[in-house]
Amino acid sequence: MDLAFFGLTSDAIPLVRRNLFKQIHEIVFHGKGGYSWNDVYNMPVWLRRFTFKEIQGFYEEEKAQYDKATSKGTSTLIDSSGKVNKSQFANVSPKKSSFKTSP
Repeated sequence: MDLAFFGLTSDAIPLVRRNLFKQIHEIVFHGKGGYSWNDVYNMPVWLRRFTFKEIQGFYEEEKAQYDKATSKGTSTLIDSSGKVNKSQFANVSPKKSSFKTSP
């Protein structure tokens, strides 16, 4: 019989450990060399959570900016098959001048 008065139940322990190690992994991996595994493991819980939220917020904002920049509605000169889109190219290419230069 598991008592959960001041501790975890045996059902919750694997989930809590998985979440802890996943959070440590995310900070170390996305911290780009700024944190070692031991540093993050030994961090106070409040600081680890704060660091995780900051890194998560940064990458969510980066993704939003990327999605905005690559969203539909933009036109490219190359179509999906890799060939030049002639109508788009004609719109952006400089027009030839109609005046003649004297020899």
